[in-house]
Amino acid sequence: MIPKPPFAWELTPERELQEFEHLKLRLAGLWHDVFARRDQPYTSVVVPSVSLDSQELAKIKGVAFYEERLLFLLIQLRNPFARMVYVTSQPIHPLVLEYYLQLLAGVPASHARDRLTLLCAHDSSSRPLTQKIVERPRLIQRIREALQDRSRSYLTVFNSTPLERRLAVLLGIPLNGLDPELARLGTKSGSRRVFREAEVDCPPGVEDVRTEQDVLNALGELRRSQPGLRRAVLKLDDSFAGEGNAVLRYPVDSSRDALRQALDELQFSVPTETVESYLAKMERKGGVVEEVLEGREHTSPSAQLRIDPRGEVEVSSTHEQILGGSTGHLYRGCTFPARGEYRAQLQEMGMRVGRVLAAKGVVSRFSVDFLIRRDDPGAAWNAAAVEINLRMGGTTHPMLALLFLTGGCFDLASGLFHCPAGRAKYYRATDGLSSPSYVGLLPEDLIEIVTVNHLDYSYRTATGVLFHMIGAISEFGKVGLVAIGNSPQEAEEIFARTTQVLDRETAYRGPPAGP
Repeated sequence: MIPKPPFAWELTPERELQEFEHLKLRLAGLWHDVFARRDQPYTSVVVPSVSLDSQELAKIKGVAFYEERLLFLLIQLRNPFARMVYVTSQPIHPLVLEYYLQLLAGVPASHARDRLTLLCAHDSSSRPLTQKIVERPRLIQRIREALQDRSRSYLTVFNSTPLERRLAVLLGIPLNGLDPELARLGTKSGSRRVFREAEVDCPPGVEDVRTEQDVLNALGELRRSQPGLRRAVLKLDDSFAGEGNAVLRYPVDSSRDALRQALDELQFSVPTETVESYLAKMERKGGVVEEVLEGREHTSPSAQLRIDPRGEVEVSSTHEQILGGSTGHLYRGCTFPARGEYRAQLQEMGMRVGRVLAAKGVVSRFSVDFLIRRDDPGAAWNAAAVEINLRMGGTTHPMLALLFLTGGCFDLASGLFHCPAGRAKYYRATDGLSSPSYVGLLPEDLIEIVTVNHLDYSYRTATGVLFHMIGAISEFGKVGLVAIGNSPQEAEEIFARTTQVLDRETAYRGPPAGP
């Protein structure tokens, strides 16, 4: 008999931790009894909260609509016995939901809809969604009422913080994700320590930097070890999509005063940042200072993995990350898979990191970002791991989209994804296809443009486009998409054609001509 979950006023910090440990044990049982088979009844509660600092969230244009990225998890409703509770800050547009449900091949949309419960907080603030839910006891009760069997229910989140732990305890269901007590392993400083333990190369640098003096000391130490060093990067320990990075160009003079003056010329990933605000965040959050590894040819791939409750590590994909911004560190999108010359190397290094994390008790999806470089086209690639993301990331939901549409699987031996018919699939994805001309497009308009121009996904060819964050397009002129092809070139062509069509359809042609 599973005890009833506690009310919020009953939870002391000690009881919260105790209850959470009990729930973790239940997750292992679910993995054995439910996840191992595809025809078992269960309920997935999806809370796609981007649980970061509110000031950092406010920088992300249309951040509330990032909650729509995990709608690809509707793939679980292909199991006719599965149920889902999906919670958002604001209601999901009915057409957006219809757009996804009609793509569930083999399952009537009405049948899937009957097994889906949509709830929302009706709160458009930039605070994390989980915080909004925890503050609303009646909303928590509605989620509880949607759980037919708590012994076969679990919580899925974008990233794990004490907020998600508290919500899991209040719902009385296990969190299928990272124990927040282990979150330090995914900070920039924690990543470097894990890399050393896993015997995976990482850039020369200094972790646990806080004060301005710490920064200057670290910069000086790097310069002394490599007198010809040209650039260093500062990273906030807990930052998102490269927004917490700043690049410093070393002065010719190596004195401390010259370094301090160079610090005033930091190049930030986010234009609203200042030296004063950045150093204040560094003091509050901590961070690292690292050498910028130079190379005539360089790429920024990543490996995605998952550690299950049994401690088993599994590679789920590799990607080439598309980076941009003033520092070249902002995440813009990705292509799948990573290049064949080093794909297996990424998978092997990722597995080594995963085994270290698993030994420390981590249960989570995670990614490892790398810098791959060489000076000559014929030379071997040098790989350095640069950070661990202990959460779902920008490369997680594109792979979920491919699963959602094809029902295929990732092949570790080749590093490719094959649909059931055996053909390899490729894609290019982004969260941030944007243009001022897209502002004012309603979801209905976007779907019409997609349909009329035959951009939608075709089950006959297993190619086409799947959009996400559709709700953001009218207000912010921004939408996400995954362009799927049967070759890397075809995926790029579909992506380019989609952009061209949207630009053409939204181009302003001026007022109509007079009589």
